Amino acid sequence: MYCSNCILFIFLLAVSPIQAQLKTVSRAAPIGVFDSGTGGLTVLEALLTIDEFNNITGEPGKDGKPDFDKEHFQYLADQANMPYGNYAAENKTPLLKEHILKNMQFLLGDSFETAANGTWKQAGKSGVKMLVLACNTATAFALTDIRAFLKNDQYPVAAIGVIDAGVKAALQYQSTHQRGAIGVFATAGTVASNGYPRTLLEMAAQKGMETPVIVSQGGAGLAESIDRDWSYYVDTATRYRKEYKGPSIKNAQYKIDTTLLSIYHFNQTGNKLLCEYDDKGACQDIQLNDPENYVRYHLVSLLEKMRQNKTTLPMNTLILGCTHYPFMRPIIQQVLRELYDYQDNTGYRYRDYLAKEVAQIDPSYETAKEAYLALRAMNLAQETTKKQENAFFITIPNRSLSEVQLQEDGWFTYQYKYGRQAGESKKYVRHVPFDTNNISSATYQRIHAALPNAYGQIERIVKGVGK
Repeated sequence: MYCSNCILFIFLLAVSPIQAQLKTVSRAAPIGVFDSGTGGLTVLEALLTIDEFNNITGEPGKDGKPDFDKEHFQYLADQANMPYGNYAAENKTPLLKEHILKNMQFLLGDSFETAANGTWKQAGKSGVKMLVLACNTATAFALTDIRAFLKNDQYPVAAIGVIDAGVKAALQYQSTHQRGAIGVFATAGTVASNGYPRTLLEMAAQKGMETPVIVSQGGAGLAESIDRDWSYYVDTATRYRKEYKGPSIKNAQYKIDTTLLSIYHFNQTGNKLLCEYDDKGACQDIQLNDPENYVRYHLVSLLEKMRQNKTTLPMNTLILGCTHYPFMRPIIQQVLRELYDYQDNTGYRYRDYLAKEVAQIDPSYETAKEAYLALRAMNLAQETTKKQENAFFITIPNRSLSEVQLQEDGWFTYQYKYGRQAGESKKYVRHVPFDTNNISSATYQRIHAALPNAYGQIERIVKGVGK
């Protein structure tokens, strides 16, 4: 039997000699923000812009200045090991925890890697004074382990997760509006963890609220398509692919129901929907090849599940339980409106299960508020007006590892990514700065459109690098 606590203990023993040198933190240190990919930039955007407190007194109340005005940040995307949502389905939760703990060690550490003339070299950075897990799956599976890791080393760093923040915002909306079902739209891993339903039930009971009606949908492939994971989306693909892992007619777990094609209303322009054709030109199978079509598939699947289960309240609150999903807010809103108005021969198909107005809950803003309060409570808020530039890091495959298996796009194959074992003490990835080679142009465009402040910070740093 696998012992997850044993692996954690072994991991703590392995890293403690390094971390033992880092017993104190400086007010001038950066705040670390972590996600499996670029979705956590939604949390960084909130940290850069939030104004809910007085910067002098720390008391609630806007003062016209960003609450983290004097702070700087280190952002880390574990792009090489994402999507995190699949580790639970592949029975590799211990491996996922190991990845997350290694990334926490990187943020707390004092170096990263750069390539010069084909040689990898170490460069210096500051260790962080706070860890913000801008990743729902990492929060669900590893927040307790991270806090144990910090406590074991007696390191005075707070670790903030996004799930509590999202739940607070959802229940606040429920308390001021007509009661409805709360939808949890998250990665398959986050849904499997039961983190949101458990926290919703606990927090509602603490507040003396009625037991919430909760419905969940694991958005397999959506975060992956936003971050251009080869197994779910290839922007240059023009034909049906054998490597594809997303929803399809032949996928038993995430099956595209051909009787619902008019309801999915997939976007078929360009290469956004791919077919496997028979010798007569008839489409035998369908592959999604665009984030919008993943949204369409999963929202229809959620409402169909509510119909089958005869959910007693219409959904009026939808928690975006993955930090990638706020990139798709306009599409989510559009599709929900389409489904509210959809009619078949029985009338309005979903109006018993879907409110006319659905609040999309983005946990980012509440997470920023919690981070501010924790920073103040630990007396670590920066006092000087002089601050350093923000830094952005990403993991890439460590090609010097002899066993590594890569796809055509240069990232790990699905089989290698989820075929590894926890506890092997191997350096699977390198932690390097963002550049325009390891982040796709489509991703940059989404960041530009949705997160102008985070984009501006990244653009200043990576401009002229890569392409």
